[in-house]
Amino acid sequence: MTLEAQFTQALEGTVEAARTRGYIPTYFMQMLSEHGGVETARRLLAKSEPQAGLFKLWNLGILHESMEAVICDNLKYQALFTPEEIREARRRLEELNYFKKGKDHGTDI
Repeated sequence: MTLEAQFTQALEGTVEAARTRGYIPTYFMQMLSEHGGVETARRLLAKSEPQAGLFKLWNLGILHESMEAVICDNLKYQALFTPEEIREARRRLEELNYFKKGKDHGTDI
């Protein structure tokens, strides 16, 4: 399995984690189906504002399941992205205090 396919599979896991909490990320699922994981991540990271789904995962206490966390927490996937894309993923997580006092705070914003 290619690294790109592994990344897509990891993002499919984020969808399943969200579903177990009652959240169905329809737009994200559509993008994954149409573009695969890497292109989906690139498109979402190119937007100046994080997607609403990131905040939903934060509120559900599963920020570690976000696309941004999959990128930042797994060095092997970082090879698929530019330094700017990795910085954007990290910036979004930092804004939600992901790297402070453990992970998945849910109410620290």
